[in-house]
Amino acid sequence: MNPYLSAPITTLSGVGEARRKAYARLGVRTVRDLLYHFPRAFENRGDIRLLSDVQPGEKCAVVLTVSTECRISRIKGRMNLLKFRAFDDSGVCEITFFNQDYLRSAFPLGAAFRFYGKVEKMGHRYTMTSPAYEPYTESRPLPPLFSVYPLTEGLSQKIIAANVSQALSFVANMEDTLPEDIRTSEGLMTLSWALKQIHLPDDYQSLHEAKRRLAFDEFFRFALALGTMGKTSRTTGAPVCAVSEETMKEFLSALPYELTGAQTKAVSDIRKDMASDTAMSRMLVGDVGCGKTICAAAAMFVAVRSGRQAALMAPTGILASQHAADLLPLFEKMGIRGALLTGHTTPAQKKKIYAALIAEDPAQRLDVVIGTQALLSEGVGFAAPALVVTDEQHRFGVSQRAVLSEKNAHAHLLCMSATPIPRSLALVLYGDLDVSRIDEMPPGRQRVDTFVVDESYRPRLEAFIRKNVAEGGQVYVVCPAVEEKLEEDEGLIPLQADFGREGGYLLPQENTEISFAEHQPDMRAAVQFAQELSVRMPELRVAYIHGKMKASEKDQVMGDFAKGEIQVLVSTTVIEVGVNVPNACLMIVENAERFGLSQLHQLRGRVGRGHRKSYCILVKAGGGDTAKARLEVMRTTYDGYNIAEQDLAQRGPGDFLAPVNGGEIRQSGGFRLQVAEGWPDADLMNHAFNHARAILSEDPVLGTYPALRKELENAFTMAGDILN
Repeated sequence: MNPYLSAPITTLSGVGEARRKAYARLGVRTVRDLLYHFPRAFENRGDIRLLSDVQPGEKCAVVLTVSTECRISRIKGRMNLLKFRAFDDSGVCEITFFNQDYLRSAFPLGAAFRFYGKVEKMGHRYTMTSPAYEPYTESRPLPPLFSVYPLTEGLSQKIIAANVSQALSFVANMEDTLPEDIRTSEGLMTLSWALKQIHLPDDYQSLHEAKRRLAFDEFFRFALALGTMGKTSRTTGAPVCAVSEETMKEFLSALPYELTGAQTKAVSDIRKDMASDTAMSRMLVGDVGCGKTICAAAAMFVAVRSGRQAALMAPTGILASQHAADLLPLFEKMGIRGALLTGHTTPAQKKKIYAALIAEDPAQRLDVVIGTQALLSEGVGFAAPALVVTDEQHRFGVSQRAVLSEKNAHAHLLCMSATPIPRSLALVLYGDLDVSRIDEMPPGRQRVDTFVVDESYRPRLEAFIRKNVAEGGQVYVVCPAVEEKLEEDEGLIPLQADFGREGGYLLPQENTEISFAEHQPDMRAAVQFAQELSVRMPELRVAYIHGKMKASEKDQVMGDFAKGEIQVLVSTTVIEVGVNVPNACLMIVENAERFGLSQLHQLRGRVGRGHRKSYCILVKAGGGDTAKARLEVMRTTYDGYNIAEQDLAQRGPGDFLAPVNGGEIRQSGGFRLQVAEGWPDADLMNHAFNHARAILSEDPVLGTYPALRKELENAFTMAGDILN
């Protein structure tokens, strides 16, 4: 490995202690980290307009010739204004910079510059304030795309760009860990060239190919790491947990209903696994409301009746509390002692729970504990561990599940998920797990009528909200964004832009110009939209929730909604995995074209869980014919696996692997998908997965790929232990 790449970030010019700390907040500690600190978006400076063609207030690029000398004037507050005029064939623009006297000699008369920024119009004259600028000559075209990086306090775009430029000088001798035969067979760029092009793209095609290479790498490493983890997942020495049919009747007779055929089959699979000394590794999947939790409860019952203990871990406090409210009374009727352990549990209660979990005397011992990541706390131990259940397991990293498993040495593992996963993806994501699919809904579970509407239905939609609330129901409104787009984000092309797809960003042909300004409309933002609804419908109790809120704040809002104290809840997809609110009967999804089909199916499953007639209304704001066809799938299809397969084919694997809402991670291990998150082509993922499987079949511990092995050890917190 190039030693410069592993050098600390302070190796770069201008990076002292203050900037080192700022970079650390972004997770950047070495030169290599900086190279993988990819732009979050790109300014489209290649879309050059005439002044007369620019819409007022639009950010764009213009090529202008300086026509007057710079002049400096002073205004109140000791602010200096530097002004000059420049023109193109269609008009004259006055350009202003604040407190930048040093630019006085930067714009000589007759020189041409490419200016990028917001153009305003005042009468017949145009103005620009503090635009970005670059000298322009027709013989040496400027690159069309300019990188925009994630920032933190103490770092600016200019600082990061300068540091990245220096770091890129070290990549020439960078070791490429992707085997050369795979790289050439897939027609991929070298790693060094891809890193250069992701930061400083020569053109649209180069950026596309760089993203393709880096997305392949992420898929490939992801599959390798999960594959190596799967090699050691089946441990022997697990507690044998077996109960008679007569004993099992005790559990079944305590239920107020009969299990469906699919539930009965799942419970049978679980009992068979737990009766062996080889640790169960089973995934329980099925749509929201299909009855996975009661199957998990059956597994917990088997563990306890075998003289052992069981733990159930949920991703949020409110969901853990709901599980406890549903299951602990059921267990109590059977003499099974249980407790809830979350971040809200008081220190005194925690101390009691800790002691009861490790009590040697079975009569004093807790049989079942339900909780959040609080179960991973140092003080938590188990006297007789047998079973670990994780709910919505994609919300937990492999390392988190492993910590809980370590506390439950050789325990059986049961994972639950309401996210239907396409079979091709499931093979990699859950290749170490046996899968039980619950594809049958309990009797009485109603179908949620689904409609697709556009903005013209807004008055009728608001009237429908009032009608449902007046009848005692509750309403979800889901928005794709947390807050309105920042002004500085206007006109940017996101890193995950979908090149070459209708409704996304088109890859331009040679010698053609392209505008990125007129594509998808602005996204509805949860915070602002909740405020708007509160003003328009003051008689209703409206609140909002999103992933950037503190866990305690989210729990409070969801708890109030579950209790009926909130009538309309405006949210991001943080409620995709949420509490059971039987009274919620209307789901409205704004900018529905922005969501994946599987996400929409998950959201639809939040309603229709009680006796009220329920509806899902998808509000389409753009997206073209492709989006229209996708939403028609949602209107007419209710099978989660069918929807998931179509989602994978249409949008790629992003919705199944990507981070969601304010940093909530939907992946395993310590590796963060950046480029692959939004990659639209499932074929690239499948090729990467196939290559990874082929390598692991010949070399399960990557002994002949030391550089690749080392990379995995660094990227995945678990991989080092597993590969050793």
